[in-house]
Amino acid sequence: MPDRVTFKPLNVETMLKILPLLALLTACSPTTYYIVRHGEKEAAPGAMSGDVALSAAGDERALALRDRLKSSRIQYVYSTDTRRTKATARPLAETIGAGIETYNPRDTGFVSYVLRRGKGNAVIVGHSNTVDDLVNRFLGRTELQDLPETSFGDLFIITRKGKRITYTRGHFGK
Repeated sequence: MPDRVTFKPLNVETMLKILPLLALLTACSPTTYYIVRHGEKEAAPGAMSGDVALSAAGDERALALRDRLKSSRIQYVYSTDTRRTKATARPLAETIGAGIETYNPRDTGFVSYVLRRGKGNAVIVGHSNTVDDLVNRFLGRTELQDLPETSFGDLFIITRKGKRITYTRGHFGK
């Protein structure tokens, strides 16, 4: 039995045979988008909530999101530019070593941008009145309406494999 195994370099002909197989394998691997609403927020004075922080329950929910998705091979983390959405995304982003890229929820081209980015699972944190728009744009049909203000912990999972798109609804946290 030899102590060491040596490999011969691949010749051009062999590499040309392997490359299409690698491309096919890459094309066959699914990409999953996890869309969530931010965690519970602090009560704000007045009728408008403004840019408020997460409450203790919201902080717990952000940790629950991290725990639920930390093994999901997330490569991209997106958040609107508010304290509560970024605080919801931060524990997961820090755990997986990803930055948080902010987006404008009114930008109708955001979903196209994410899809053009190609392979790489992503988490997108939004608001009760924007999560439905994101889900519907990814699906190309109306599947979801605005979330109730009291609804937290819904996890909308959209998986794309080639031209096939699947949609499931899950939950995270208590």
